[in-house]
Amino acid sequence: MSQQLVYLLLIFSLLVVPRVLQRMKIPAPITALALGIAAMLAWGDRTHDPVVVLLSTLGISSLFLFAGLEVEIQALRRGLGRLLTHLAIRIASMLLVGWLAWRYLELGWQASALIALALLTPSTGFILDTLERLGLDEEERFWVTSKAIAGELLALAVLFVALQADDSLHFAAASGAMIALLVGLPLLFMALGRWVVPHAPGSEFSLLVMVGMVAAYVTFNLGVYYLVGAFIAGLAARLLQERMPKLASFENIHALRLFATFFVPFYFFHAGTEISRDALSWDALVLGLGITAVVLPLRVAVIWLQRRILFKEDHKSAMNVSVALAPTLVFTLVIAEVLHSRFAIPGALFGGLVLYTTLNTMLPSLVLRQPFDIDPLDAGKPWRHPEDVSPSGNTPPSSPPGLS
Repeated sequence: MSQQLVYLLLIFSLLVVPRVLQRMKIPAPITALALGIAAMLAWGDRTHDPVVVLLSTLGISSLFLFAGLEVEIQALRRGLGRLLTHLAIRIASMLLVGWLAWRYLELGWQASALIALALLTPSTGFILDTLERLGLDEEERFWVTSKAIAGELLALAVLFVALQADDSLHFAAASGAMIALLVGLPLLFMALGRWVVPHAPGSEFSLLVMVGMVAAYVTFNLGVYYLVGAFIAGLAARLLQERMPKLASFENIHALRLFATFFVPFYFFHAGTEISRDALSWDALVLGLGITAVVLPLRVAVIWLQRRILFKEDHKSAMNVSVALAPTLVFTLVIAEVLHSRFAIPGALFGGLVLYTTLNTMLPSLVLRQPFDIDPLDAGKPWRHPEDVSPSGNTPPSSPPGLS
C-alpha cells in the first residue's frame, strides 16, 4: 500500500469514524485516542511517523493558541473574588494530592506535582469549544469559562516550575527566556502589524498561527512542551485587541477553531501511539478505575459545594458547572507522557492516568445535554457559535462555506 493511500485512510478514519461513534455518546477525542492505541498494538514503532508528529504538533499548538485567545481580562476581573477563592481551593487540593503522591507512591516532589496537575487540571480548550452543546445558560458558561482559564493559568505556571526546578541554573535561564518571550511576542505582533499587514490585507490569521507555532517551538525547546508557548501567543494576541483588533477578531477565532478541529484528532491519535504496552494491563485498569472512583466525585463535589455554600447557587446550576469542568483530557495525556518518559513512572500508573482522563472526559456527554465534541458545528442547528457573532450583531451565513 502506498504511503499516500495510508495517509488518506488515516485522515478519513480520524475525521469520519469519531463522528459516527458520537451517536453512542463516545467523545470524538476518545475515539481518536483509541485508534492510536489500536495502531500501536498492530504496527508498533512504525506508527511513529514524522508526518503524524507534525500534524499532532499543529493540533495541540492550535488548540492552546485558541485557549489563549479566549482569555478576557475584564471577564476575569468581574468574578475576581470568586475566582481567587476557586484558585485557593485548587492550590490546596494540588498540595494535598501532591503530598499523597509523594508519600504513598514514593515519587519525587516534581513528579508528585505533575501527578496533581494531571488529576486536577481541566482541559480548557475543549471545554470552551463545547459549552454551547452542553445545555448551559449564559451565567453557567461564564463561570465554566472563567474557572477553566484561571485554572489553566495556574497549571501552566506550576508545570513550568516543576519541569525546570531540578537545575537552578537551567531554571534561571528558562525563566529569563520565558520573560523574553512574554515581552517579545507583543512586540513581534505589533511589528508584523506595522510592516506586514498593511501590505498583505487578510494575513492576520496566518501571522497569528505562525507566531503561535514559533512560540510553541520555543517553549518546547525550553523543556515545558508546546502548549505553554501557544497559550502565551494567544494571550498576547488577545491583550493587543485594542491596538490590533483584527488579530483576535471573531473571524480569526472562528477560523482558528476550524483549523484546530482538523488537526486536533491527529494529536489524540499520536498520543495513543505513545502509550506503552505495559500501560495496557489489568493493574492499570484497576488503578485507573480506583483513581476515577475517588478523584472524579471529589472534584465534582468540591466545586459543587464551593458554589452551593460559598456562592449560594441552586443545586442544578452548581452541578452543571461542576460536571462541565470535569474533562482533563489534554493535560492528563501530556503530563502522563512526560511522567513516563522523564520520571519513569510505572506502566500501570501511566495506564491508570489514561483511563482516568478517558472516563472523566465522557462524563459531560453522559450527564449534560449534548456529547462532548471537538467539532465546532452544532448538529441540526444553524452554523453559529457565540464567538461567531460580531460586535455589531452580524451573523455568519446559514451554512459554512464548503460544507453541507
